[in-house]
Amino acid sequence: MPTVPSLDLQALRAAYRDGRFAPTDVVRTLYRHLAGAPDGIWIHRCDEADALARARALEAGDRSLPLWGIPFAIKDNIDVAGLPTTAGCPGFAYVAEQTAPVVERLLAAGAILIGKTNLDQFATGLVGTRSPYGACRNAFDPDVISGGSSAGSAVAVAAGLVSFALGTDTAGSGRVPAGLNNIVGLKPSLGLLSTGGVVPACKSLDTLSVFALTVEDARQVLVQAGAEVADAALPAAFRFGVPAPSALEFFGDRCNGALFAQAVERLQLLGGEPVEIDFAPFVATAELLYEGPWVSERYAAIKVFFDRDAERLLPVTRSIIGQGAHYSAVDLFQALYQLAELRQAAGAIMAGVDLLVVPTVPRSYTIAEVEADPVTLNSRLGYYTNFVNMLDYCALAVPAALRDDGLPFGITLIAPAGCDAALAGLGSRFHRATGLAMGATGVAVPEPERHVAPPATHGIRLAVVGAHLSGQPLNGQLTRRNGRLLGTCRTAPDYRLYALAGTTPPKPGLARVDAGASIEVEIWELDAASFGSFVAEIPAPLGIGTLRLDDGSEVKGFICEPFALADADDITAYGGWRGYRAAVESSSPSATVSQRPSR
Repeated sequence: MPTVPSLDLQALRAAYRDGRFAPTDVVRTLYRHLAGAPDGIWIHRCDEADALARARALEAGDRSLPLWGIPFAIKDNIDVAGLPTTAGCPGFAYVAEQTAPVVERLLAAGAILIGKTNLDQFATGLVGTRSPYGACRNAFDPDVISGGSSAGSAVAVAAGLVSFALGTDTAGSGRVPAGLNNIVGLKPSLGLLSTGGVVPACKSLDTLSVFALTVEDARQVLVQAGAEVADAALPAAFRFGVPAPSALEFFGDRCNGALFAQAVERLQLLGGEPVEIDFAPFVATAELLYEGPWVSERYAAIKVFFDRDAERLLPVTRSIIGQGAHYSAVDLFQALYQLAELRQAAGAIMAGVDLLVVPTVPRSYTIAEVEADPVTLNSRLGYYTNFVNMLDYCALAVPAALRDDGLPFGITLIAPAGCDAALAGLGSRFHRATGLAMGATGVAVPEPERHVAPPATHGIRLAVVGAHLSGQPLNGQLTRRNGRLLGTCRTAPDYRLYALAGTTPPKPGLARVDAGASIEVEIWELDAASFGSFVAEIPAPLGIGTLRLDDGSEVKGFICEPFALADADDITAYGGWRGYRAAVESSSPSATVSQRPSR
C-alpha cells in the first residue's frame, strides 16, 4: 500500500495529481490508523466499506471537484442523514433524516466523511472531558485536556486522522481545542455558515467552525462550506490591540506569558504595531455569557428533553443548563442593555486598531485537575474567548509555539464581523513564520502554492530572499514604505544561496550559477519613489539586479557581489533562508521553545 504523506490539502492534492496514490489508498491507510487511535476521539466512525465505496465513486467521477478525495470529520452535534446524532448524550440520540447543509456542500465538493467526533455534552464546556463517551485526550500528552467542546474534531486533525474537521463555537469551542493541540481553528463571522442541522447550544450565538492543519486549508473549507468571504487584507503596516499587562491572565503559568510576548514580537516583524488596550469591556462581556441569562438559551434548546430526562445528563452539564430555568424576562432585558453598553465600549476600542490579539487560552490543565474542579477551570479557559460571539466578532486561532514541556501555545486574532479574510491573510503569514510542525504530525507547514498577485500598473516588483522576508528582522523596511506582498514563489533553478559571514542581522547572498537550484523568494511591490529609497539603504556586498523566476518571468531582486561568497557557507540545500534559519535555531542550545520538535 502506498505511503500517505501529510493530510494537508496541498500535499494530498499534489499526491493525487502526481498519481502517487488515490482516495481509496488514503481511506485504507486512515482506517488502519483509526484502529490504533486513542479512545475518546470518536463517537461514530463511518463503516470502512462505505468510505471505500465513496472513494471509488470519486475516482470514477469528476476529479476537478475542489475537495476531491479529502477526508474529514464532524462534531457529533451536526446531522448526517442515516447516522446517529448524540450531542454527547446517549439518551438524547436520534438518527438524522437530513444532512446539515454545510456537510452537504462539503460532500458535493468531493470530501469523504470518516466519522463523527466526541464533544463536551450538548457543547457545554471548554475542556473535552464532559462526555459519557470518555475524556478526549490532548494530542501531545494524554494526561492533559484536549479542550472542548469540539474536542474530538480538533484531536482528529492534530493526530493526522483527517485533513479537516467541523466543530461548533459558541463560547470558544472552535478555538480552545485548536490552541491546545497546535492546529488552526477558524471561527467565522456569525451567519457566514448555515447552522441548519446542528443541535443548538445558544442559537443566537452559535456558528460552525473549521479545524485544519493550515490557515489556507481552513479558509478553503470555509468557502466550500458555503461562506461568501470578501477578499480583503490588512494594511502592510497594521495596528493590533493587546490587553494591558494588568489584564493579561495566565493563572500562574509564566511560560505562556513569555510565549505571548514572543508572539507579539513576531507580529511586529510582520509589520504590526502593538497597542495596549483596556480589556475590561471584553472581560465583562465574557462574564455575561455564563453568569447571565444566556444560559437560558441553552435550556431552551433542549427544554423538552431536559424537563423529561434531566437525569440522563452528566451532573455538571445538568447543573449548568438547569440554571437557565430560573432567569426572568426582566433579567434578560437588563442583560441586553448591559451588553449594548459593552458593545459600544468595545467598539470604540476596536476602532483604534485593525484587530485584537490575545492568547487562545491562559494555560492548559491535566484531566485530573479538571475532574477535581470542573467548573472553575472550565471558566478560566474561556477568559480570552467567551466575549467574541457576544460582540459579533470573527476569530482565528493560530499555533504560536511549543512550550518547554512540549505542550502547544497559541494566539487568537480577533476582528469585527466580515474581516475573516483579513485575519486569514495575517494568520497564514504568522503560522509559517513560527516554523512549527502541523498539529502533532511532525510535518512542517508547507510553503504556499505559487500564487503571485498581479502588480499594480505603476508598481515595481521586488524579490526578497533573506532578512526582508515576512517575519524577518528587516521586513519593516518594506512595510514602512507601504510595500505590498504579492506572494511567494521560487527562482529559476539557476541560483545558489549562501549564509554571509559577519552580517547583523544575519543575511544571505544569492548568486546565479551554471549548476544551481530553485530558491524560495517573496515578491513585493513598491512604488517608484519607495523603491528608490529602499535601494539606497542596501549595504555592500548586496545590491539589486534582475532575477529569473521559475515561470520564466523576471523581477528585480537581491544579488550579492562575488567577493563576499569566498568565506560564506553554501546553504542552497535548505531551499531558502527560512529553512536554513529554522535548522540553525532548532540545533542551537539557546533555541527558543518555539523551535522545539513535537513529542
